[in-house]
Amino acid sequence: MTQTLTGTPVVGGVAYGPALWPGVRPDYSAEALGSTSEVPEDRRADEVERFARAAAVVAARLRDRASQNTGAAAEVLAATAALAEDRGWVGAATKLVEKGVSAPAAAAAATEQFAAVFSRMGGLMAERVTDLNDVRDRVVAELLGLPEPGVPTPDVPSVLLADDLAPADTAGLDPATTIALVTRLGGPTSHTAIIARQLGIPCVVAVPGLGAIDVGTPVLVDGTAGEVVVAPDAAEAQERVTAHRRRAARIAGWTGPGRTADGVEVAVLANVADGASARAATAHPVEGVGLFRTELAFLGRADEPSVDDQAAIYREVFDAFAGRKVVVRTLDAGSDKPLRFVDHPDEANPALGVRGDRIALAHPEVRERQLDAIAQAARETGSRPWVMAPMIASPAEAAAFAARVRARDLVAGVMVEVPAAAILAPAILAEVDFVSIGTNDLTQYTMAADRMSADLSALTDPWQPAVLHLVAAVAKAGRALGKPVGVCGEAAADPALACVLVGLGVTSLSSAPAASAAVGAALGEVTLTACENAAAAALATTDPAAARAAAAAVLGSEPEGVRSAG
Repeated sequence: MTQTLTGTPVVGGVAYGPALWPGVRPDYSAEALGSTSEVPEDRRADEVERFARAAAVVAARLRDRASQNTGAAAEVLAATAALAEDRGWVGAATKLVEKGVSAPAAAAAATEQFAAVFSRMGGLMAERVTDLNDVRDRVVAELLGLPEPGVPTPDVPSVLLADDLAPADTAGLDPATTIALVTRLGGPTSHTAIIARQLGIPCVVAVPGLGAIDVGTPVLVDGTAGEVVVAPDAAEAQERVTAHRRRAARIAGWTGPGRTADGVEVAVLANVADGASARAATAHPVEGVGLFRTELAFLGRADEPSVDDQAAIYREVFDAFAGRKVVVRTLDAGSDKPLRFVDHPDEANPALGVRGDRIALAHPEVRERQLDAIAQAARETGSRPWVMAPMIASPAEAAAFAARVRARDLVAGVMVEVPAAAILAPAILAEVDFVSIGTNDLTQYTMAADRMSADLSALTDPWQPAVLHLVAAVAKAGRALGKPVGVCGEAAADPALACVLVGLGVTSLSSAPAASAAVGAALGEVTLTACENAAAAALATTDPAAARAAAAAVLGSEPEGVRSAG
């Protein structure tokens, strides 16, 4: 019987195919883990070594996959590989083995211990529980001689269903065979959602009742409406897919540059993480880079990369977009992305602690060397990148960062991710040359809601009117001072929301390159006045669903692309 489930839309598009579930994870019964008996004392050293080898094998596999991926996928895979070598987790498991616990049981127990801590911390740390459980499963499978767990390769194009997916699984998906992704848990800005957007496949998260769908059941996914139709009429489903493909084909013909129907320019930019992802982005109709995440050069390393090493990485991105705008975000580490060569303090809530630019409080030399490397790469390529700092909360912080950037003859800006920065936008913009709004964290902090919580996914919806009001305030300050205000969060990948953001006064939109054509095509079919009226309508609402509906009503018969993100 046909049934429609609803969740949080993440990546637009329509897909139809049989349901596929991930492979079975290891058996965690006491018998399977070998925890029914104690490891003899004379064998414990060997068991410790066995655990260490398994963890190292898993870390190496994940690092290898990171090297074969680009962008956000490479970044989160590198971070997950670092979890497999985390000193705290490895140390906790080792201590248990030394007391006579089997290596598989120790891995499971240590994970349970750390997962509880991460969950209590909330925020970005809670997001790491899925990743840590994935590492545990891979290590236990290695110890038990089982096949590596994860997503099977389907024989026919299929819709992947899961409670949640770790980055290692999501990053390895082939869009030709995994045509849509639906999860019971997760939020609109989780790692899984970000990678799905990079792959350009329809995605819906936080869908209750998903577990009742059997493998092979025909499923229709509408990633724009957030609908999952179970056992739909086959002819109607194919008709919807065909209509979507026609729209997608028209969108694919959009080549830029970004501008509204009445000629107002809006830069459509790409989010990248390294040279490979930057080169891949040039195949899309983007005008430059609006967010160059630099963490990949640092994650998983036992020591800080040298200025020359960093400069070589930055140079690849500058070369890929020679003569075009490149916005570099300085190191956004800490919290869920700890640095192995920096002693991070023990924090009750790392998501609200020493992360982003705040690392410079205790380690200013890390930021100084990164700025030196960016400046060196700029000189070597004849470019003048825009450089911005994450997690800025005050005008004083903005002024201090801008001084360090301008001393190197670079363009200085900051991220607006903290509500305080949005509220004080006029004072902050007075200190810098531009700002870029990171809607992922701004939404999380504004709504006081963990972006990974399925229960709170409605609160972390980027259409939240409270967040739109903050964006409007920042854009108003930008207009008053004649300074650019961009958006580089995942909100910029939603074509309908892109129109609203432009109506609020945003001057550039940066997202996964795969979303650029849909965003650009949608903007090209509406006037600035229509965008402004849609923005006003959304601001007059009090919940995200109403904001979506109000904007759609103003924009009229949905522009091609408004329902075709990705």
